[in-house]
Amino acid sequence: MKNTNQSMWSKITNSATFKACTIGILVLLMLIPVGMTWELIRDREMTGKSVTEEISSKWGNRQTLMGPVITVPYQYNTVQDDKVIKMYGYARFLPEELNIDAPMNPEIRYRSIYKVIVYQTDLKVTGKFNFPEFEKLGIKNADIEWENAFITIGISDLRGIRSDIVFRCNGEPKEVMPGVEGSDIVSSGVTVKLPLSPDNPKDFDFDFALTLNGSHGLFFLPTGKTTHVTMASDWGTPSFDGAFLPAERDITPDRFSAHWDVFSYNRNFPQMWTGKINGMDNFEFGVQLLLPVDQYRETTRSVKYAIVFIALTFLAFFLTELISRRRIHPMQYLLVSLGLVLFYTLLLAISEQIGFGWAYLISASAIILLITAYSYSIFKQAKPTAIMGGLLVVLYVFLYTLLQLEDLALLIGSVGLFVALAVIMYVSRKVNWYHTQDDAPTDDPADSAYIPEDVK
Repeated sequence: MKNTNQSMWSKITNSATFKACTIGILVLLMLIPVGMTWELIRDREMTGKSVTEEISSKWGNRQTLMGPVITVPYQYNTVQDDKVIKMYGYARFLPEELNIDAPMNPEIRYRSIYKVIVYQTDLKVTGKFNFPEFEKLGIKNADIEWENAFITIGISDLRGIRSDIVFRCNGEPKEVMPGVEGSDIVSSGVTVKLPLSPDNPKDFDFDFALTLNGSHGLFFLPTGKTTHVTMASDWGTPSFDGAFLPAERDITPDRFSAHWDVFSYNRNFPQMWTGKINGMDNFEFGVQLLLPVDQYRETTRSVKYAIVFIALTFLAFFLTELISRRRIHPMQYLLVSLGLVLFYTLLLAISEQIGFGWAYLISASAIILLITAYSYSIFKQAKPTAIMGGLLVVLYVFLYTLLQLEDLALLIGSVGLFVALAVIMYVSRKVNWYHTQDDAPTDDPADSAYIPEDVK
């Protein structure tokens, strides 16, 4: 009875079905080191982001320019507890025209192995204001404090200012002071004192220049009734972002230029108002400067295909095992899978030093040579070893292609997996999954049912 049980167990463990189930379990177990690799990538990426934030905090963060906006204080009466109380409010007036020329001079700053995009821009801002029309807001002239009027210019990170700001009204320079008064529209910026007089209700032009440091991106708020922004830079990988895309743009590998035209009809806030207004930030627009290749992003995308890689490689070994009639121990499958996982660690470490493209070539070549050499020690034959090496080359070339074709990655990946499944089904179509594997061929006619005749 004992010998019968041993014989039955031996048949089960030597069957192709049992081997396939064992391989499936090994594939699932590989989720553990793959997950650990994913966490390693996230940790390195977070370290890179902390370095980026540190450099940006000293140079200048992402910049957003808002304004200029005329603010005029006024008085109004309100009733509280049956008493009339005098209160103060602000009336805001936006420019009729706003023109911004923003050439950007980017550069890369390094900290250890990490790099950060920073820039300096020499902003030139011109435009025109109409004289404030309080009658449209229902405010009496006697309640207006004309002499306390001022202009607000919003600058999101004041540490980035690298020049004196000379603000001119009709060619006459005005005093510019740090900080903002009445922070309901912007929390950071500068203030220009601009006393007005109802006895001289004239429209006026304005202009100012500003040298500003920043990092990552430069954005604007369309405060003009017509806002025109022109931007140019010696950077070939911009990302236009925000509420509006450029009306015109030109991108080459070495530079880009863009032009925006935004009208008051395109935004959801008026040309003049009193009190507090919300949602202005929702209409900012501008550009982000991207690194040509983000190695952490590309490595993360490649790890998403790790399980598919391991499964396809195991299937290739399994089918080669059937064809060559060389039995492969589960521990050998495990060692091969660890090599496949090690590829992603090599890719991450090397890409931090020399870039993603070369890192991919070096890492893939090293793993292909390692597994191919190990395959020869298993099969002891040139043909199955060459099959395994060729398959690995195809897989890694296929993965790199997917990483480059972001928009078509799903389509190409699905087609590739369909082709792989079709090949596997064709090669294994005559396998007798209930038959046991022997170390060497026998004279039993059932062996012919185990391996397809056309692949022996």
